[in-house]
Amino acid sequence: MVMPSDPSLFSLNSSLALLLPISALLPLVAVLMVSQNNPYQTLPLRGVFGSVATLLYGLLGAPDVALTEALVGTLLSTTLYVIALRSSMTLRLEDRRSRPPHSAGDVEDPERNALSSWLKPLHLRLQLVRGGQAPHGWLEDERQLVIHHAHLERHLSRQSGHQLWLKQGGSLRLQEQEPQ
Repeated sequence: MVMPSDPSLFSLNSSLALLLPISALLPLVAVLMVSQNNPYQTLPLRGVFGSVATLLYGLLGAPDVALTEALVGTLLSTTLYVIALRSSMTLRLEDRRSRPPHSAGDVEDPERNALSSWLKPLHLRLQLVRGGQAPHGWLEDERQLVIHHAHLERHLSRQSGHQLWLKQGGSLRLQEQEPQ
């Protein structure tokens, strides 16, 4: 194989004007991703980050790295992040209330509505489970909310929705540890 004798072919000087603005986008998008409060807002930014990196790798003459970044770094990692967020951003409580269960879209369930508005600033979804144990705690009659884990109970009690819950006659307590 004969190598070209013109050294300017391997120089980035000709495409530097194009590469610098695109390269500057990477740290900018990374800072935007890290500074988001809502984890769902990072999803499109992750896609933009991967797309810019793919373009940059392609312009630098690394099509294999660009293709890998597009497939793994952008598509696969964003998809896995969506799945992880969907499953981990849910507060699952056992519904131990004595009245009949409401449907998920029922607007006449004041406890569900109050809990959902309490959890909204935390970007958590509420899932009430009937007839089975839930990993985070349970909801009893008269707005009695019992949480399994101390750090979750502390985090919930620091939210503004906790005060409204208390004013409406509810309580939040940590599950008592069973003796071993």
